[in-house]
Amino acid sequence: MKGLSLKFYTREFQKHGQVLLYEWLLEAAKKQGIKGGSVFKAISGFGRHGTLREGHFFEMASEVPVEIIFHVSEEEAKLFLQLLKQEKIDLFYSKTSEEFGSLSHDD
Repeated sequence: MKGLSLKFYTREFQKHGQVLLYEWLLEAAKKQGIKGGSVFKAISGFGRHGTLREGHFFEMASEVPVEIIFHVSEEEAKLFLQLLKQEKIDLFYSKTSEEFGSLSHDD
């Protein structure tokens, strides 16, 4: 199947309202019918403002980068990005074409 990889980048403890932003994104995607998503926590990174963020073992509240990934159709990406604009979420994203599928022993 051909589609898109839709990736978002934020900080570990960034919130939208009272909810962690990555949790909000997963729930919003689920409500829109997107079939799955994953969140990955980075060791270190910097974003558009150039601030280096690193997680340290002794830090109680690190602000390391977090990547949220969805594999979607073009229509799903369009609708999801529209929702995020309506919600006025300040968020960096990337969108790339890909081919994806599923392997099953039932076929």
